[in-house]
Amino acid sequence: MRGADLIQEELFSYRTLEDRIPKDHPLRKLRAVVDILLTTLDSEFDALHARTGRESIPPERLLRASLIQVLFSVRSERQWVQQIEFNLLYRWFVGLTLDAEVWDHSTFSANRDRLLNERISRLFFERVVLLAEWRDLLSDEHFSVDGTLIQAWASMKSFVKKDGSSPPPEAGGRNPSVDFKGEKRANATHASTTDPEARLYKKSEGDKAQLCFMGHALMENRTGLVVDVEVTHATGTAERDAAKIMIGRTVTKPGATVGADKAYDVPEFVQALREQRVTPPVARKEKGSAIDGRTTRHPGYRTRLKRRKRVEEIFGWSKTVGGLRQTRFRGLKKVAAQTVFTFAAYNLTRLGGLFGWRWSTA
Repeated sequence: MRGADLIQEELFSYRTLEDRIPKDHPLRKLRAVVDILLTTLDSEFDALHARTGRESIPPERLLRASLIQVLFSVRSERQWVQQIEFNLLYRWFVGLTLDAEVWDHSTFSANRDRLLNERISRLFFERVVLLAEWRDLLSDEHFSVDGTLIQAWASMKSFVKKDGSSPPPEAGGRNPSVDFKGEKRANATHASTTDPEARLYKKSEGDKAQLCFMGHALMENRTGLVVDVEVTHATGTAERDAAKIMIGRTVTKPGATVGADKAYDVPEFVQALREQRVTPPVARKEKGSAIDGRTTRHPGYRTRLKRRKRVEEIFGWSKTVGGLRQTRFRGLKKVAAQTVFTFAAYNLTRLGGLFGWRWSTA
């Protein structure tokens, strides 16, 4: 017989969240790995909190929530807290019970900002890299480096003269018009009132200038994992300066190679790598190249140039899935914390494929 479309709320539920998540769900193994990584950060979490006072949101839940927010491309804290309210998978991953009250979005943001500073983000990132090393997935011989622009959370209208002589907006209202046509604007004379640490920059001729920061990644060629991260102001030498810092603290084996694009084909950068006993298989410029036959004569030169392009996959994932195209934060330190954490999330997705655990969220 036909069933009646009656809706009646049941008074009790006899199934837990653990029962509702399929046993073969790809996030089960990810949750287990993340829990192990978080246990190694217990002492760091203790140092961030006072021994008296009102209890905060558990830092483990904040990190799990931030991780799932990146993996599922949730664009804001307000939207994220709303989705936790009705999404049982998110509740289970974060560690909330079926009837647990969800935090207010402002409470979540305040606790998260205190926890996810650059130091904690980098410690979590390093734990993920150590996991890859423990599984013997990383080599110490071949790397690639590159940088990308991260759009700042500030509009061009906020980029005004530092001495306060910029004309006022033409009209009032919530979003007034600002006419800056014909005005020469530069970082030396102008600054953003929304995010003073953002810089006006463009990577190539013909491209539009924008307020941004610059993120840098050092990739291990064999697996495509990020092994080091830096975030800097956007300048013409930032890519090479950040590369030297990352190479100096990560690439320790004499004779190791670090591939890069033509922007790194500068005598000063190539010489700095040679002094560190690192081979620079950098893409050559058509004129005035600093790369000579000592590098290009080896058969592996072209192979490493092809491998180098995999670093674009990191930036592509981080901007389309990880929400790093435009940062949600203001200030270099907070942008750095977001970038390092996003690259840690990328490494976890890569490890899922390398381990054969299939925890991809796609």
